[in-house]
Amino acid sequence: MTAGRYRRALAELVAEVSDGAIGAEEALAGERSLSALGLTSVARVRLVDAIEDTFGVEVGLGGDWSSLESVDALAVLVSRAAEPGDRTAADA
Repeated sequence: MTAGRYRRALAELVAEVSDGAIGAEEALAGERSLSALGLTSVARVRLVDAIEDTFGVEVGLGGDWSSLESVDALAVLVSRAAEPGDRTAADA
């Protein structure tokens, strides 16, 4: 599955984990980073958990949180982790 197919679901997860502080459309627009939009560190942890639960992949960031700065970066992370034979996003 291509990264683009994950964008809407990921944007909705961002809205959910931010308790509505960031709207799905706002996250999809990509005009500002999720940090600039107000995604907190607690929401980031919740987002990782939500991604793992929703898509059945493991998000192994290894301390690099840059993949959590935009819906597009998240979509690439998830699409790579969802490739056959790979259930972790550690090397994405």
